[in-house]
Amino acid sequence: MIVTIAFILGFILLLAVLVLVHEAGHFFVAKAAKVKVLEFGIGFPPRLWGVQKGETTYTINAIPLGGFVRMVGEEDPTEPRSLAAQKIHVRFLVIVAGAFMNAVMAFLLFAALFMVPQDVLVGQVSIAQVNPGSPAEQAGIQAGDQVVSVDGNKLDNHGDLSHYISLKVGQQMTWQLRRDGRDLTLYVTPRLNPPEGQGATGVVVATLNGEAESRAMAPWTAAGHSLRTMADVLVITKNEFGKWFAGGKAPAVAGPIGMAQTFTEVGETPGFTFKDRVLITLNLAAVISLSLAVFNILPLPALDGGRLPFLLIEWVRRGKRVPPKWEAAIHLGGFAVLMALGVLIAVVDILRIARGGSLLGG
Repeated sequence: MIVTIAFILGFILLLAVLVLVHEAGHFFVAKAAKVKVLEFGIGFPPRLWGVQKGETTYTINAIPLGGFVRMVGEEDPTEPRSLAAQKIHVRFLVIVAGAFMNAVMAFLLFAALFMVPQDVLVGQVSIAQVNPGSPAEQAGIQAGDQVVSVDGNKLDNHGDLSHYISLKVGQQMTWQLRRDGRDLTLYVTPRLNPPEGQGATGVVVATLNGEAESRAMAPWTAAGHSLRTMADVLVITKNEFGKWFAGGKAPAVAGPIGMAQTFTEVGETPGFTFKDRVLITLNLAAVISLSLAVFNILPLPALDGGRLPFLLIEWVRRGKRVPPKWEAAIHLGGFAVLMALGVLIAVVDILRIARGGSLLGG
């Protein structure tokens, strides 16, 4: 119980840091633009503590699952130092600064992970089984084939193959194989909606003669791999929703409760060293930070990105704004919808935990 509470508190602290980074983006850009910031809050009210520094009140609030920067006149341009009184490009920079900072945080965390020495399983990626009628069988792949590379990417282990398949669902892939001493090139298209118990290509894969190899990247190499990893996360997420729309299983969506459960389960998994737990925690933090960046920039009312369509309308209309009361009402309605969705996701998370389910293992 003590360990579980410690991991839950650790997750809350992690989320608070990511929110702080996000809100700091809004705050510093607003300050640089001379916008009057009334409050910089960590968490949502009721307020637990606050201190006044200049014209801004810095607060810590009771609900530790968010944060906010409260500026003068976010929709009303009558106040000279309000956000709404600024030029379109200034408002754009203030709005996107939070998501940008979360993306930067994800980039730095992924890059740091690649620079830390880690053991990588390296061996022969072998096809153990090919399901009848599957894309792999149709392409001519046979049990016993060794997969050397995919789309020009050399494979270290079967996990690499799974990763590249998840990136190319519904698209043709080029597999370089070795069969009985001969090199083959075959073309496979992973399916969006495979039968129950089968993967997108219909193969069972194993890593043979595997050995652990310690690897670490130079900073400049890690930076490139970090950008690629961020792009891969976004592509895989898109593909998961694509499979859902094609009639497959709905992607696992979790709120703070579900993420806390995952964070705790990973931390309590037997056999992990302290270094393993730190690395997994950093990886989860990077993924969550990137998710926050993408979610907040979506053009939905009440989110940061929900303000961008109003800027676009104003630009198209050559400075003629949507009436502030209309914009405020739209954001208020969007906030209510998001809160209802948040409650629904929380209920789903709680029911899954009550049933003994897990995002890691179904």
